[in-house]
Amino acid sequence: MAGQTVPPRSASALAGILDSPEIGRLLAELDATRWTGRPGYPLRAMVGVALAKSLYSIPTWTRTVALVREHEALREAIGGECPSVYAAYRFAAKLRVYSDLLDACIARVLDRLHRENPEMGQDISIDGSDLPAYANGQRFVSKGGRERSDDEFSDPDASWGHRSAVSTRKGGGFYGYKIDMATCSHTGFPVAWNVRTARQAEAPAAAPLLEAVTAHGFAPATCAMDKGYDVGPVYEACEERGIRPIIPLRNTPAVARGDHRPPKCSHGEWTFAGSDPNRGGV
Repeated sequence: MAGQTVPPRSASALAGILDSPEIGRLLAELDATRWTGRPGYPLRAMVGVALAKSLYSIPTWTRTVALVREHEALREAIGGECPSVYAAYRFAAKLRVYSDLLDACIARVLDRLHRENPEMGQDISIDGSDLPAYANGQRFVSKGGRERSDDEFSDPDASWGHRSAVSTRKGGGFYGYKIDMATCSHTGFPVAWNVRTARQAEAPAAAPLLEAVTAHGFAPATCAMDKGYDVGPVYEACEERGIRPIIPLRNTPAVARGDHRPPKCSHGEWTFAGSDPNRGGV
């Protein structure tokens, strides 16, 4: 990790997160699961390394541990002792086992953010992003050979999917996952997210995301999405929850004919008055 710098404010931010009551409760709950064996590294250090991995977008635990060991400010933020690489990997497996504790902690964080930002979640945006797998995704067994089956990949949960072009990176196929996220349009904070294998379409992920948003206590009035979500089930999922979908229309034959426009007569274009005063009704 030579050459990567850590601004002091980033290290202090990590310390502040670890000192928060939400993380403090998570540490206490994880400590209650330690009922046998040697104590091991302090839980503050283990959770701190996990948070550092996320804050600095580091793909592997090996590089994360190397960064923490190299920078004194990060070591102080997590309690002074840096865990080993092997302990970090074991702790990641433990977090998967006790994912319910992690989910409860995330819910507490979202609840606090909502209390401190009352407008949070009033208007949301949903989109998906590619998440390449850190594994060998060679699609064919050999040049000109057959395509591999799912159980032949080093990461059987990942799959081949398509991603759009971004900046200097061209679009095309990639091996991994996609993360779908609902984000508050005002604060930029995420309010719900889900990870799926790359081959699955993005539109079916919208309804579960909206369900998670409402489960976290948010009541969005609008939801902005790209034209990939311009399908009937997405509109239905929004309307069922009283959310106005804001989606650009795909250039389908029906749209080309103008079927999406209001009807017209000799008096002009029809307008409709509803009964919901929040939506301009009378």
